[in-house]
Amino acid sequence: MSQPQASPSRVFVELVPWADRARENSLVSGADALPGVRRRHLPSAPAQTATREVHVSGTAEVSASPDRAQVAVRVSSTKEAAAEAKKSVCRRLDYITQSLQQQGLQAENVTVTKDFRRVENAYHMEAEVCIIFTEFGKMQNICNFLVEKLDSSVIISEPQFYHTPGSVESLRRRACLAAVENAWRKAQEVCTLVGQTLGKPLLIKEEEVKEWEGQIEDHPSSRLSSSLTVQQKIKSATIHAASKVFITFEVKGKEKKKKQL
Repeated sequence: MSQPQASPSRVFVELVPWADRARENSLVSGADALPGVRRRHLPSAPAQTATREVHVSGTAEVSASPDRAQVAVRVSSTKEAAAEAKKSVCRRLDYITQSLQQQGLQAENVTVTKDFRRVENAYHMEAEVCIIFTEFGKMQNICNFLVEKLDSSVIISEPQFYHTPGSVESLRRRACLAAVENAWRKAQEVCTLVGQTLGKPLLIKEEEVKEWEGQIEDHPSSRLSSSLTVQQKIKSATIHAASKVFITFEVKGKEKKKKQL
Protein backbone atom coordinates (compact mmCIF):
# COMPACT_ATOMS: atom_id res chain seq x y z
CA MET A 1 0.00 0.00 0.00
CA SER A 2 1.51 3.20 -1.08
CA GLN A 3 2.22 5.87 1.47
CA PRO A 4 0.44 9.19 1.02
CA GLN A 5 2.73 11.91 -0.24
CA ALA A 6 3.29 14.80 2.15
CA SER A 7 2.32 18.19 0.78
CA PRO A 8 5.25 20.61 0.45
CA SER A 9 5.54 22.97 3.43
CA ARG A 10 5.65 26.71 3.01
CA VAL A 11 7.58 29.15 5.22
CA PHE A 12 6.69 32.83 5.44
CA VAL A 13 9.39 35.16 6.68
CA GLU A 14 8.76 38.82 7.49
CA LEU A 15 11.79 41.04 7.85
CA VAL A 16 11.02 43.82 10.30
CA PRO A 17 13.46 46.72 10.44
CA TRP A 18 15.38 46.85 13.67
CA ALA A 19 14.01 50.27 14.53
CA ASP A 20 10.44 48.98 14.22
CA ARG A 21 11.23 45.90 16.34
CA ALA A 22 12.88 48.02 18.98
CA ARG A 23 9.79 50.22 19.08
CA GLU A 24 7.55 47.17 19.42
CA ASN A 25 9.73 45.77 22.24
CA SER A 26 9.55 49.06 24.06
CA LEU A 27 5.77 48.68 24.23
CA VAL A 28 6.02 45.32 25.99
CA SER A 29 5.95 45.55 29.77
CA GLY A 30 8.62 43.98 31.93
CA ALA A 31 6.32 41.09 32.99
CA ASP A 32 5.40 40.19 29.42
CA ALA A 33 8.86 40.58 27.94
CA LEU A 34 10.35 37.41 26.51
CA PRO A 35 13.31 36.03 28.44
CA GLY A 36 16.66 36.25 26.82
CA VAL A 37 15.70 39.15 24.60
CA ARG A 38 18.34 41.83 24.55
CA ARG A 39 17.20 45.31 23.86
CA ARG A 40 19.34 47.52 21.78
CA HIS A 41 19.11 51.26 22.31
CA LEU A 42 19.23 53.24 19.12
CA PRO A 43 21.51 56.25 19.15
CA SER A 44 19.55 59.46 19.58
CA ALA A 45 19.67 62.14 16.90
CA PRO A 46 22.38 64.70 17.48
CA ALA A 47 21.09 67.85 19.20
CA GLN A 48 20.89 70.89 16.99
CA THR A 49 23.42 73.57 17.69
CA ALA A 50 21.79 76.60 19.27
CA THR A 51 21.80 79.69 17.07
CA ARG A 52 24.04 82.40 18.42
CA GLU A 53 22.35 85.77 18.45
CA VAL A 54 22.98 89.41 19.21
CA HIS A 55 20.12 91.63 20.35
CA VAL A 56 20.36 95.37 19.74
CA SER A 57 18.09 98.40 19.73
CA GLY A 58 18.31 101.45 17.52
CA THR A 59 16.73 104.89 17.60
CA ALA A 60 16.49 107.75 15.12
CA GLU A 61 14.83 111.14 14.87
CA VAL A 62 14.05 112.95 11.62
CA SER A 63 12.13 116.10 10.77
CA ALA A 64 10.35 117.60 7.78
CA SER A 65 9.34 121.17 7.05
CA PRO A 66 5.80 121.80 5.75
CA ASP A 67 5.44 121.22 2.02
CA ARG A 68 2.32 123.35 1.44
CA ALA A 69 1.11 126.84 2.32
CA GLN A 70 -2.32 128.35 1.85
CA VAL A 71 -3.08 132.04 1.38
CA ALA A 72 -6.53 133.63 0.99
CA VAL A 73 -7.02 136.91 -0.91
CA ARG A 74 -10.36 138.63 -0.18
CA VAL A 75 -11.92 141.33 -2.33
CA SER A 76 -15.16 143.11 -1.36
CA SER A 77 -17.32 146.04 -2.43
CA THR A 78 -20.55 147.61 -1.21
CA LYS A 79 -22.53 149.80 -3.67
CA GLU A 80 -26.07 151.12 -3.96
CA ALA A 81 -26.35 149.54 -7.39
CA ALA A 82 -25.84 145.80 -7.77
CA ALA A 83 -24.02 146.17 -11.08
CA GLU A 84 -21.51 148.58 -9.59
CA ALA A 85 -20.68 146.22 -6.71
CA LYS A 86 -20.15 143.31 -9.11
CA LYS A 87 -18.06 145.39 -11.50
CA SER A 88 -15.77 146.63 -8.73
CA VAL A 89 -15.06 143.16 -7.39
CA CYS A 90 -14.77 141.40 -10.74
CA ARG A 91 -12.28 143.97 -12.05
CA ARG A 92 -9.86 143.35 -9.19
CA LEU A 93 -10.58 139.63 -9.18
CA ASP A 94 -9.57 139.36 -12.84
CA TYR A 95 -6.37 141.25 -12.10
CA ILE A 96 -5.50 138.82 -9.28
CA THR A 97 -6.15 135.65 -11.30
CA GLN A 98 -4.21 136.96 -14.31
CA SER A 99 -1.26 137.83 -12.06
CA LEU A 100 -1.27 134.32 -10.64
CA GLN A 101 -1.28 132.79 -14.11
CA GLN A 102 1.65 134.97 -15.17
CA GLN A 103 3.57 133.73 -12.13
CA GLY A 104 3.11 130.15 -13.31
CA LEU A 105 0.57 128.93 -10.75
CA GLN A 106 -1.47 125.96 -11.90
CA ALA A 107 -5.24 126.28 -12.10
CA GLU A 108 -5.78 123.35 -9.71
CA ASN A 109 -3.99 125.31 -6.98
CA VAL A 110 -6.32 128.33 -7.27
CA THR A 111 -9.93 128.28 -6.03
CA VAL A 112 -12.30 131.25 -6.42
CA THR A 113 -15.56 131.65 -4.47
CA LYS A 114 -18.07 134.52 -4.74
CA ASP A 115 -20.77 135.78 -2.40
CA PHE A 116 -23.39 138.41 -3.33
CA ARG A 117 -26.01 139.68 -0.86
CA ARG A 118 -28.19 142.65 0.08
CA VAL A 119 -27.04 144.74 3.05
CA GLU A 120 -29.74 147.20 4.19
CA ASN A 121 -30.21 149.58 1.21
CA ALA A 122 -27.04 148.49 -0.63
CA TYR A 123 -25.53 145.48 -2.36
CA HIS A 124 -22.44 143.74 -1.05
CA MET A 125 -20.25 141.43 -3.08
CA GLU A 126 -17.26 139.54 -1.77
CA ALA A 127 -14.87 137.16 -3.52
CA GLU A 128 -12.12 134.98 -2.08
CA VAL A 129 -9.16 133.52 -3.95
CA CYS A 130 -7.64 130.55 -2.12
CA ILE A 131 -4.09 129.83 -3.32
CA ILE A 132 -2.01 126.73 -2.55
CA PHE A 133 1.74 127.22 -2.79
CA THR A 134 4.48 124.61 -2.97
CA GLU A 135 7.28 127.20 -3.30
CA PHE A 136 7.39 129.53 -0.33
CA GLY A 137 9.71 132.02 -1.99
CA LYS A 138 7.23 132.47 -4.84
CA MET A 139 4.43 132.83 -2.29
CA GLN A 140 6.17 135.78 -0.62
CA ASN A 141 6.86 137.47 -3.95
CA ILE A 142 3.25 137.17 -5.11
CA CYS A 143 1.80 138.38 -1.79
CA ASN A 144 4.15 141.39 -1.76
CA PHE A 145 3.19 142.19 -5.37
CA LEU A 146 -0.55 142.08 -4.64
CA VAL A 147 -0.18 144.26 -1.55
CA GLU A 148 1.68 146.84 -3.63
CA LYS A 149 -0.69 146.87 -6.61
CA LEU A 150 -4.10 146.60 -4.94
CA ASP A 151 -5.87 149.02 -2.64
CA SER A 152 -6.82 148.54 1.00
CA SER A 153 -10.09 146.80 0.10
CA VAL A 154 -8.06 143.72 -0.74
CA ILE A 155 -7.12 141.66 2.32
CA ILE A 156 -4.39 139.01 2.15
CA SER A 157 -4.41 136.48 4.96
CA GLU A 158 -1.37 135.18 6.81
CA PRO A 159 0.03 131.99 5.19
CA GLN A 160 -1.02 128.74 6.79
CA PHE A 161 1.65 126.04 6.51
CA TYR A 162 0.79 122.36 6.57
CA HIS A 163 1.89 118.87 5.47
CA THR A 164 0.28 116.65 2.88
CA PRO A 165 -0.58 113.07 4.04
CA GLY A 166 2.10 111.62 1.76
CA SER A 167 4.74 113.86 3.35
CA VAL A 168 3.87 112.69 6.86
CA GLU A 169 3.88 109.01 5.86
CA SER A 170 7.25 109.42 4.17
CA LEU A 171 8.60 110.99 7.38
CA ARG A 172 7.50 107.96 9.42
CA ARG A 173 9.22 105.57 7.02
CA ARG A 174 12.42 107.59 7.10
CA ALA A 175 12.49 107.48 10.89
CA CYS A 176 12.00 103.70 10.97
CA LEU A 177 14.62 102.99 8.31
CA ALA A 178 17.15 105.26 10.01
CA ALA A 179 16.59 103.46 13.32
CA VAL A 180 17.09 100.07 11.63
CA GLU A 181 20.31 101.28 10.03
CA ASN A 182 21.59 102.55 13.38
CA ALA A 183 20.80 99.21 15.02
CA TRP A 184 22.58 97.32 12.22
CA ARG A 185 25.69 99.49 12.59
CA LYS A 186 25.70 98.88 16.32
CA ALA A 187 25.44 95.11 15.87
CA GLN A 188 28.16 95.21 13.22
CA GLU A 189 30.54 97.02 15.55
CA VAL A 190 29.79 94.62 18.43
CA CYS A 191 30.55 91.56 16.30
CA THR A 192 33.73 93.11 14.96
CA LEU A 193 34.86 93.90 18.50
CA VAL A 194 34.51 90.26 19.65
CA GLY A 195 35.89 88.76 16.46
CA GLN A 196 32.65 87.42 15.01
CA THR A 197 30.72 87.87 11.79
CA LEU A 198 27.27 89.44 11.74
CA GLY A 199 24.65 87.28 10.03
CA LYS A 200 21.15 87.87 8.78
CA PRO A 201 18.43 89.55 10.86
CA LEU A 202 16.09 87.10 12.59
CA LEU A 203 13.62 89.60 14.04
CA ILE A 204 12.90 93.28 13.38
CA LYS A 205 10.36 95.00 15.62
CA GLU A 206 9.43 98.67 15.79
CA GLU A 207 8.75 99.25 19.47
CA GLU A 208 7.93 102.95 19.64
CA VAL A 209 6.97 105.82 17.32
CA LYS A 210 6.57 109.45 18.34
CA GLU A 211 5.49 112.51 16.37
CA TRP A 212 5.31 116.15 17.38
CA GLU A 213 5.27 119.60 15.84
CA GLY A 214 8.05 122.12 16.33
CA GLN A 215 7.63 124.81 18.93
CA ILE A 216 8.85 128.38 18.73
CA GLU A 217 10.48 130.21 21.59
CA ASP A 218 8.13 131.29 24.34
CA HIS A 219 8.37 135.06 24.31
CA PRO A 220 5.59 137.71 24.23
CA SER A 221 5.91 138.46 20.51
CA SER A 222 5.54 134.78 19.57
CA ARG A 223 2.22 134.23 21.28
CA LEU A 224 0.25 135.91 18.48
CA SER A 225 0.27 134.16 15.11
CA SER A 226 0.13 137.47 13.25
CA SER A 227 3.39 138.61 14.85
CA LEU A 228 5.40 135.58 13.68
CA THR A 229 7.78 135.81 10.78
CA VAL A 230 7.51 133.37 7.88
CA GLN A 231 10.52 131.42 9.11
CA GLN A 232 9.03 131.16 12.60
CA LYS A 233 5.79 129.85 11.16
CA ILE A 234 7.65 127.25 9.11
CA LYS A 235 9.58 126.18 12.19
CA SER A 236 6.40 125.94 14.22
CA ALA A 237 4.75 123.75 11.55
CA THR A 238 7.79 121.46 11.18
CA ILE A 239 6.99 117.86 12.15
CA HIS A 240 9.45 115.64 14.00
CA ALA A 241 9.25 111.84 14.11
CA ALA A 242 11.24 109.44 16.31
CA SER A 243 11.39 105.65 15.98
CA LYS A 244 12.84 102.93 18.23
CA VAL A 245 13.42 99.41 16.87
CA PHE A 246 14.59 96.11 18.35
CA ILE A 247 16.49 93.68 16.11
CA THR A 248 17.86 90.18 16.62
CA PHE A 249 20.77 89.22 14.36
CA GLU A 250 22.36 85.84 13.79
CA VAL A 251 26.03 85.66 14.77
CA LYS A 252 28.40 83.55 12.69
CA GLY A 253 31.89 82.40 13.57
CA LYS A 254 34.79 84.29 12.17
CA GLU A 255 35.45 83.09 8.66
CA LYS A 256 38.71 81.24 8.26
CA LYS A 257 40.96 82.32 5.46
CA LYS A 258 41.86 79.58 3.01
CA LYS A 259 45.53 78.71 2.96
CA GLN A 260 47.20 79.40 -0.30
CA LEU A 261 48.99 76.41 -1.78
